[in-house]
Amino acid sequence: MTTITDALRRLPKVELHCHVEGTMRPSTVVELATRNGIALPTDDPTQLYRYTSLDTFLDIFWLVQSVLGDGDDWARLAYESVIDGAEHGLAYRETFFTPARHLDAGQRLGDIVAGLAEGLVAAEDATGVRVMLIADIDRAYGPGPGRELVEQLVELRRSGAPGTDRVLGVGMDSTELGVDPTDFASAFDLAGRSGLRRTSHQGEVTPPDTIRAGIDVLGCERIDHGLSLLDDAELTKRFADERIPLTVCPNSNIRIANAFPRLEEHPYPQMRDAGLLATLNTDDPAMTDLDLTYEYHSVMEAFDYTWDDMVAIALEGVEGSWLDPDDARALKERITAEGDRLRPVVDVEG
Repeated sequence: MTTITDALRRLPKVELHCHVEGTMRPSTVVELATRNGIALPTDDPTQLYRYTSLDTFLDIFWLVQSVLGDGDDWARLAYESVIDGAEHGLAYRETFFTPARHLDAGQRLGDIVAGLAEGLVAAEDATGVRVMLIADIDRAYGPGPGRELVEQLVELRRSGAPGTDRVLGVGMDSTELGVDPTDFASAFDLAGRSGLRRTSHQGEVTPPDTIRAGIDVLGCERIDHGLSLLDDAELTKRFADERIPLTVCPNSNIRIANAFPRLEEHPYPQMRDAGLLATLNTDDPAMTDLDLTYEYHSVMEAFDYTWDDMVAIALEGVEGSWLDPDDARALKERITAEGDRLRPVVDVEG
């Protein structure tokens, strides 16, 4: 008999906030670390996956990142990421990669992008899942390297370098505290003028004015996390009226940022009640013991959502995406049809 969990696993889903490095299987972390001469403090990386804040998480995230030594490693990472996501209904993903530390260590952006694209092509052939890339600026490196990253990306795209057709936008992640997002305006301006879409991690551990800066100064079309948005009623109304997407990661906000003690206290339902386009995502699933099935099921239980609510959330993922209109329409039709097919099963189980 099909259970609600099985039905949620089968429901096609979009993910707009997922870091490819944060999808790395623990076994892959160990294998790549051994091959590339990276010392790990344990043979079981999951023992490290306990965080008290965003910044303590970043220490481990950077360690995991460091095992990626060349384009082949990036290809393996991308392939396994999609294979694992497909097991939980992933249909389309716009995934972040953050290359600053690798570029600083001597890797070339073109090799990283080509490696990622190679892995994605193989995974798409195996699963039918479609994945595009967002190049994230690492705030910890400052605005200069951020601008340089965008300049390199623009030049690679101009020259038709392998895989660059998959990079549809830029973002910004890493530590939020003590960083003024407006310092990165030059990089985001160049990205916008070059036809790249723009998003940014804002408001996970910072106030609403950083979210406003992301929209008004950086030109972002959506905001990642955005937890503090509800603290500003005027800005909340603007986001709702203009349907500016938020890429929300409820379980990650608990397991990484420790922003709330329990999922039931997360403001996700208040976001949706306010009319916000609040999409549902995992963030760094392999580093937080998460997957899309769990994300959907736990949210459904915590907030007493119905099956129709969950289908609506899946459809809002499409609305928040950067898919072209025809592809978005087709994916919405697929989600709606599968939601209708599974509804009787859910009704019986419920």
